[in-house]
Amino acid sequence: MTSQSKVIQPGSVIGIVGGGQLGRMIAIAAHRLGYKAHIFCEEKNCPASEVTNLLTVAKYNNFKALRNFAKKVDVVTCEFENIPFESLRYISKIVPVRPRWQCFKIAQNRSREKEFLKKINIETAPFATVNNLDELSKALQDIKPPCILKTGQLGYDGKGQVKINKNTKINRIWKRGEKSIKILEKYIDFDKEISVIIARSITGKIAAYDPAENLHRNHILARSTVPAKIPDRVAKEAKKIARKIAVEIGLVGLLAIEMFVTKDSGIIVNELAPRPHNSGHWSIDCNYTSQFEQTVRAVCNLKLGSCKRHSDAVMENILGNEVRNWKRIIGKKNTRLHLYGKNQSRPGRKMGHITTVSPLKKDSFFYLMFRISANLFTANAFELVLQGTPELLNMHDVFYAPVNKCTGITKTIRPILNPKQKSGKINS
Repeated sequence: MTSQSKVIQPGSVIGIVGGGQLGRMIAIAAHRLGYKAHIFCEEKNCPASEVTNLLTVAKYNNFKALRNFAKKVDVVTCEFENIPFESLRYISKIVPVRPRWQCFKIAQNRSREKEFLKKINIETAPFATVNNLDELSKALQDIKPPCILKTGQLGYDGKGQVKINKNTKINRIWKRGEKSIKILEKYIDFDKEISVIIARSITGKIAAYDPAENLHRNHILARSTVPAKIPDRVAKEAKKIARKIAVEIGLVGLLAIEMFVTKDSGIIVNELAPRPHNSGHWSIDCNYTSQFEQTVRAVCNLKLGSCKRHSDAVMENILGNEVRNWKRIIGKKNTRLHLYGKNQSRPGRKMGHITTVSPLKKDSFFYLMFRISANLFTANAFELVLQGTPELLNMHDVFYAPVNKCTGITKTIRPILNPKQKSGKINS
């Protein structure tokens, strides 16, 4: 069994439970860093199987197959949160599982998830766990409609959810005598939906991505935009909440936190997913470290990569038959096309995504330079003179020099690789 604190070297095998598009993209990131990827999936022709020749096809509760799989890999991670936690607990006795199986036990059950967040003083929508029609009737006396009744487990992209209004006949949505664990949540009239993706290492180091603003259609993510159009203080608070959750849940790996921003700029946490997330796909094309590479780094006990963006982005999902438009999409300027290799499309199925990138917005010093004639500045390094003090910046520094720190100051920029060229002068 691999030591929990050992660095897992390139050339080792990362086991990925789940073979969908997230498993596929984790495997691609693993290969780029020199690792092998072994997929454990219930389907033979899964998207992830196209990018690796190491594949185990078996049910997620087949303990014999799980044991054989665990013996062939050096660490295990998951591409979705609904892998039976009992299976992950079994694997963890043979090989490290990251994030740990307890994270999945919490995240795959909505009641446990909400109780965990309540225990650590993270605000959620008012909720109640209900086991039958009588308990639902009683809960509705405290949590007044409009409400959402959700299945206790499973269910994603809006599946297993029904809205309850004042006039809803609850015996039509839950027959008397039916026994199942569900959760009733107060409907939140939010201003925006955002998500924060955060990584945490074995040593407790944390790296958080900028919040993404998410737009859903028919309960399915349609678009994620970074930066989110929220005040800076809200973005900082969202990251602060994410850090607290990551620490309290004992995260090693990646965690996505879905949140609501209320009309008074408050934050309510909706759901947790201890894995890469659809709303973080933009990180492939506009970050120094994508969420998939960050997953590999975290689970292999490598140093976490930078979460800084070098571009802004809009990521849009390609759903169902929209994939037929790939020729038109691939010809768009500043757009990156990602297809998942799925053989069949159906309404609402995620077939791929596109990311449209653009220069960082006006809050970065680079954006000012982007607006200046390219004929004037041809070098890739500049001498910045602020109040008479020269400071040598490389392009990475230039990307992240806030304009507000230079307001009212004359900035003189001279291309140092072309000293014969005249200086440009900008007054902010």
